[in-house]
Amino acid sequence: MQTPTPNPEAERRIRNLTQHLNPLPRQLLSATNHHLAIEPCAAKTKLNVDTSSLSSYMSGKHKDIQEKVINYFNANPHLQTPIEISKDDHRELCMKQLVGLVKDAGFRPLNYVLHDPSTYFAILEAVGSYDMSLSVKMGVQYSLWGGSVLNLGTQKHKDKYFDGINNLDYPGCFAMTELHHGSNVQGLQTVATFDPITDEFIIDTPNDGAIKWWIGNAALHGKFATVFARLKLPNYDTKGVSDMGVHAFIVPIRDMETHQPLPGIEIQDCGHKVGLNGVDNGALRFRSVRIPRDNLLNRFGDVSRDGKYTSTLPSENKRFAATLGELVGGRVGLAYSSVSVLKVAATIAIRYSLLRQQFGPLNQPEVRILDYQSQQHKLMPMLASTYAFHFATTNLLDKYSEMKKTHNEELVADVHALSAGLKAYVTSYTAKSLSICREACGGHGYAAVNRFGSLRNDHDIFQTFEGDNTVLLQQVAGDLLKQYHGKFKGGTLAVTWSYLRESMNSYLSQPNPVTARWEGEDHLRNPKFQLDAFRYRTSRLLHSVALRFRKHAKSLGTFGAWNRCLNHLLTLAESHIESVILAKFIEAVQSCPDPSSQAALKLVCDLYALDRIWKDIGTYRNVDYVAPNKAKAIHKLSEYLSFQVRNIAGELVDAFDLPEHVTQAPIAMQSEAYSKYTQYVGFQ
Repeated sequence: MQTPTPNPEAERRIRNLTQHLNPLPRQLLSATNHHLAIEPCAAKTKLNVDTSSLSSYMSGKHKDIQEKVINYFNANPHLQTPIEISKDDHRELCMKQLVGLVKDAGFRPLNYVLHDPSTYFAILEAVGSYDMSLSVKMGVQYSLWGGSVLNLGTQKHKDKYFDGINNLDYPGCFAMTELHHGSNVQGLQTVATFDPITDEFIIDTPNDGAIKWWIGNAALHGKFATVFARLKLPNYDTKGVSDMGVHAFIVPIRDMETHQPLPGIEIQDCGHKVGLNGVDNGALRFRSVRIPRDNLLNRFGDVSRDGKYTSTLPSENKRFAATLGELVGGRVGLAYSSVSVLKVAATIAIRYSLLRQQFGPLNQPEVRILDYQSQQHKLMPMLASTYAFHFATTNLLDKYSEMKKTHNEELVADVHALSAGLKAYVTSYTAKSLSICREACGGHGYAAVNRFGSLRNDHDIFQTFEGDNTVLLQQVAGDLLKQYHGKFKGGTLAVTWSYLRESMNSYLSQPNPVTARWEGEDHLRNPKFQLDAFRYRTSRLLHSVALRFRKHAKSLGTFGAWNRCLNHLLTLAESHIESVILAKFIEAVQSCPDPSSQAALKLVCDLYALDRIWKDIGTYRNVDYVAPNKAKAIHKLSEYLSFQVRNIAGELVDAFDLPEHVTQAPIAMQSEAYSKYTQYVGFQ
């Protein structure tokens, strides 16, 4: 009988089928390292990561001043926030912490706000590692109250208020939000009417909806407030008034000696909140409160003694845009701070997952839970995103610092758009990730001592203040549409959007049927392929939503068409921000001087890119940008990269170089196993 000729393809398929039917032999634990065995194709040598070099590349120039903050709190344990504390005690402690930093440790944050914003945000990051309430309270005092005086006022205001704000003699508030209006600042109802007889403005709250609400520092500690109100000037010819739009005014709210509310000022406490209860949020009502004319913050518009209005800007909309543009630092700080929170949560969850063992093959040691593919799927793309966000927000911080020095108009527009998008995208991602990290740590993640609850509650509002995330993404989408229309009118593209010039041309042509089928690892890990894919998706979304918007505007009008296309527009904005994030990550990888660190960052960057492409694979498949075989290859490679990142996950979180107190959640302290946890609940 003739022996049949072997069929390699048939034998390969039989082997694969056998593996599906009998998976256990392929997944036995290694007796030495307790890791789940993996397929031979994934058994490459683990990267050797020089943690100190990677950490040095990540930390930048602010390590010394952050250590000064940390050393101050370590030397003053009575100022460290305990896990269990009442609202009232938390507020008083938070004020003592701020006073200690300024009066005892000698920090002068407003100097940095004015001259070195990146150092200021580094201080906020270190402060927030002890208590996010403290970083927010400091932000209210210096970024918002102090920043509004610096950025919206003129030299006379700086001369009068700078030192008092800086040394905390003038604690203040930022009174923009009202009960009925938050995101829609142009709809604010508080009124400031000029009285030419007394040379004063009269601040009034015309109805309950105009009560200033959620005002930080107002309930207890603030003595001044920057109040945003509609400026109304008398018309001598018609005996009416002219509404000049929203302006900012300095309004004293408490007596400097007695600390009692001043006449006409009513202050109420907004009460216990979901988080950040060290911040004393209050509500303010004004009843014919008179302030001097000089208290108008008059950088963009002024009122003369005889009631005449002057401005270098030609319209109310221009003045309003300039005013809000000067307050963009808050968004920059929130994006940067949100990444810090994500680093803490990811570090605790990953260290716990490297420590915790659960289940395993019969008669074998239990398996570390990070060796389970499901745990890797939760945490490794998140770790990659954390690195991506770090480089994107650091770049934003550098741009913001340069903008404050040069006042370059193109850079101002770039920072405004980028800060809106990154603040919205990063804070939303971090909020979701905090819940994932808590769940990844099982029941132990629910213990307050392990930090996820406080991190989640304190961070949650980041999605709302300094601009609601959905509103901010709409701003990004609106800017994209303006750039799109400008391109077809022959205009130039602003810095952040310049990539659209090439990718839009690529989109308007058909996908290459050859490259759509390339599935080799070298191709998929090529940064050009990854960035082209991200940008192609953005261009496709931009082109399609522009056509939809134009079509619906004919029958529904501009507002109706915008609402009809809103989800499409939000997806477009997120896609654009992801393209920017990846571009900055790739630049950071290529600029890294240490080969060991560069190899680790390249691995993490590839995981970030391919995981994002896979999560939106339907978009690429719908237009044949990626063929079916290539889609499978992307999925397989992203899972492989996730395992490789898992192999160096401990080194990657160590490279964040977080202060010891930040990650001292008992479940994450591998060296002491569970001893700290059991001691915390009372066992000896």
